[in-house]
Amino acid sequence: MDLSYSPEEQAFQEEVRSFLAAELPAEITQKVRAHTELTKDDMERWHAILNGKGWLAGPWPKAFGGQGWGPVEQHIFEEECCRAHAPRIVPFGLKMLAPVLMKFGSEAQQAEYLPRILDGRDWWCQGYSEPGAGSDLASLKTRAVRDGEDYVVNGQKTWTTLGQHANRIFCLVRTSTEGKPQEGISFLLVDLDTPGIEMRPIRLIEGGYEVNEVFFTDVRVPAENLVGEENMGWTVAKYLLLHERTNIAGVGFSIEALDQVKTLARQMIRGGKPLIQNPLFAAKLAEIEIDLEAMKLTNLRMLANAQKHGSPGPETSMLKIKGTVIRQAINDLARRALGPAAAPFPSEALEGNAALVPDEHAHHAASYFNNRKISIYGGSNEIQKNILAKGMFS
Repeated sequence: MDLSYSPEEQAFQEEVRSFLAAELPAEITQKVRAHTELTKDDMERWHAILNGKGWLAGPWPKAFGGQGWGPVEQHIFEEECCRAHAPRIVPFGLKMLAPVLMKFGSEAQQAEYLPRILDGRDWWCQGYSEPGAGSDLASLKTRAVRDGEDYVVNGQKTWTTLGQHANRIFCLVRTSTEGKPQEGISFLLVDLDTPGIEMRPIRLIEGGYEVNEVFFTDVRVPAENLVGEENMGWTVAKYLLLHERTNIAGVGFSIEALDQVKTLARQMIRGGKPLIQNPLFAAKLAEIEIDLEAMKLTNLRMLANAQKHGSPGPETSMLKIKGTVIRQAINDLARRALGPAAAPFPSEALEGNAALVPDEHAHHAASYFNNRKISIYGGSNEIQKNILAKGMFS
């Protein structure tokens, strides 16, 4: 039990642990522990279990079906879920679109979409990045032209995470070419079953399939699906990105990953001693753990600030930078601990030496390669440094 928590918070921590022990399906836990790809059914099953408890959207205001959790409760829940090897809550509807609808959406949009996010009828994906508009998102080219009661959308989005499972996508589209690029962008909600939409898979460096490119050809979207005002989508987009960057930091995932590295370092023998006793390795491990503890406190401060002011501030850029750097450092440390065994050789290439790559360690290489992307998506770390500098010195 964490003695830094109040008695009420400790009681909540115990409630979360008891719930996870009783309700988290063992077969899903095994997949998460082994870093096996989860199916859509796995993720939807876990979401339904959490929704039945009322914890799927714990931080949402009670008026919208949430629990109104404060920052400490959010932190406890996410940390305990990671320790129990629970699946990640898919964030696009719950943690990204929902706050946007609560702030900018009409009452009709809130009444229509928020309950569908909770009960799983809608699975959302994000349509922000384009082949020529990644970190420079304001240069996006996907057009939406008003035609009567519809917008007609043409263009392309890319790096659309889990789009293969989604039935809806929220998109940034260009509705005007006048003025600054940021002034002509709007935020649209699109049904992926609409004629003219094609989704194509993109294979990642470690071989996984979690991202897509999406093509729009004369796609008609009802004008009532505009969130906020036309040409004011940049304001909506920035608000959403603040929530996305807080989520990307992945404090709970880093805590669990670091625990795995410690276990690995106790198992690996170097010079007749466990690797964790090696002074150089132990020093690097301590450095990462100190940074992680500092980030945990920073994350709590930012959650508290968001609760007080209604949204995270631009300082989430700092959390995004540090969080992704720490996660990548942990992946690198695991790779170094394994040494040659970290290489994901196919069994036939090992020439009878398959024992050099134990199954329980096979995921480390894939995690290392896959997480190279986290310092890029959600706004590259270089861009986040510019945002911080502008906020501090302008």
